Amino acid sequence: MEDYDVLIIGAGPIGMACAIEAKKAGLSYVIVEKGALVNSLYNYPVFMTFFSTSQRLEIGDVPFVSINPKPNRNEAVEYYRRVAEKFSLNIHLFERVERVKKGDDGVFEISTSKRSYTAKKVIIATGFYDIPLLMDIPGETLPKVTHYYKDPHLYAFQNVVVIGANNSAIDAALETYRKGAKVTLVIRRGEIGSYVKYWVRPDIENRIKEGEITAHFNSEVLSITTDEVKIKTPEGEQVIANDFVIAMTGYQPDFGMLKKLGVEMGDGTQPFYDPETMESNLPGLYLAGVVCGGMDTHKWFIENSRVHAEQIFAHIAAGA
Repeated sequence: MEDYDVLIIGAGPIGMACAIEAKKAGLSYVIVEKGALVNSLYNYPVFMTFFSTSQRLEIGDVPFVSINPKPNRNEAVEYYRRVAEKFSLNIHLFERVERVKKGDDGVFEISTSKRSYTAKKVIIATGFYDIPLLMDIPGETLPKVTHYYKDPHLYAFQNVVVIGANNSAIDAALETYRKGAKVTLVIRRGEIGSYVKYWVRPDIENRIKEGEITAHFNSEVLSITTDEVKIKTPEGEQVIANDFVIAMTGYQPDFGMLKKLGVEMGDGTQPFYDPETMESNLPGLYLAGVVCGGMDTHKWFIENSRVHAEQIFAHIAAGA
């Protein structure tokens, strides 16, 4: 049994920021992460460019130097690894939290896939990238269907359907098109998503206008087979030849885990926390980062949730 003042679940940028604040406060801590360091960023598309500047992604007052106006995924992964090294952060990777229980003495007991801990405080900084929103349609579980997109080379010279209207879908459509794929975009709404990066929007609009990428608006995928996709469009149902489906339908936090850990869920999609202290309904259990947004995955990002670490430790320092 390992004993700490603070146990942090999630080794993303915000979990790391919390660990840095714990070190500054002279508190013992550990980060427990079920995957790799900054696991969500690691699983981002290889050539993804952030919307934010590098300065807005910094944690621990460590400069993030990029040769580009906006850094890419590879630069970010390396930056956060260097931050972990600089602060010698105590991180246990590839270890899944399975149970958190608060004892009568106010101390949390945490069981993981590898060991057991006790901690006076627990911080959940798990993000939302691990559970995709499923379409629940025939063929969605076929091997050619993915809810995660990494590298466009796989799709060279293939018939590719990309589902979605926001950044992940638009990036996948443009990158696979430029590797020679025949790309069809399927979008539920009547236009490209409002969150699409401003420097990308003209590109996708022009590719659609020139007929280089086919886009079906106000449309949805009905079913998927090994070599075809059936879609419903305003003009009626269409069946198109298909080799791969990239379903960028969005993601959600692990609500089951949050409930199991004792976090009150309100309407079932929004975890409860005090916006001033980030403390949940369970005293001593805090939320930090994008997980706070629940299903509103466009509310919190690295740049505007870095402050959660400072809020949490200010509350702890005040005697919480």
